[in-house]
Amino acid sequence: MKLIVAPLLRIFFRPWIEGEENIPAEGGAIIASNHLSFSDSFFFPALIKRRVTFIAKAEYFTTPGIKGRLTAAFFKGVGQLPVDRSGVRGAGEAAIRSAIAVLDSGELFGVYPEGTRSPDGKLYRGKVGGLARVALATGAPVIPVAMIDTEKVQPPGQVIPNFGIRPGIRIGRPLDFSRYQGMENDRFILRSVTDEVMYEIMRLSGQEYVDIYATAAKRQIAEDRKKADAERKAVQKAEQAAAKAEKAEEKAEAEKAAAEKAEKAEQEQQKGTGSA
Repeated sequence: MKLIVAPLLRIFFRPWIEGEENIPAEGGAIIASNHLSFSDSFFFPALIKRRVTFIAKAEYFTTPGIKGRLTAAFFKGVGQLPVDRSGVRGAGEAAIRSAIAVLDSGELFGVYPEGTRSPDGKLYRGKVGGLARVALATGAPVIPVAMIDTEKVQPPGQVIPNFGIRPGIRIGRPLDFSRYQGMENDRFILRSVTDEVMYEIMRLSGQEYVDIYATAAKRQIAEDRKKADAERKAVQKAEQAAAKAEKAEEKAEAEKAAAEKAEKAEQEQQKGTGSA
């Protein structure tokens, strides 16, 4: 990542970094970042000096096919930790234990508090759990990070990145939550810690904050899109029915005109025959 990918990223995208001095030269710390794009997993780990271990959704490690195997190999190769987001408590506990082990070994542990990528570039409510619990269990400082414009480099669902866009990384001052250490089972404390981190990320990123979970926003966006598609299809169907009715009316009028013309011609013929 640092020897090969980082130089390529610098050549093609010229990313900027602000506040890198806020990352300690040694010792464990938690990196809490917003999540705008799949490319976040490249830019941040590749461009900072120290190695950082992020948790990644388990699907990145289990997806079948050539693309799936390549993705799994990449994430395993850079030391990322798989986490099951299906709500299975055992999987979440395993991820937390792994994160604590990373910090106890004096390394950097990275997490996306929103739990998933932002569907529209806004900053969503941080999930209570991993971030706050790990911070309070270890006493490690939390370093807020804002990824800037990475969603423009690689929008959700797009494989080939857009060149000519210069993304950035803005790193904030470490947050100390040692005053809450030992209170990792208090949900109100966990929410307070998470909200404080999200506020700092919002301040660094300049994103609009939405006080709902990104997963809920994604469902709402999908439902709105489905509703819009249904309405569009209904409009198209109505337009097609109207066009069909108009054609039928035109045909009926043409047939009526032809019948009237034929009737008139027949009357003129009969009149001519009578005169003869």
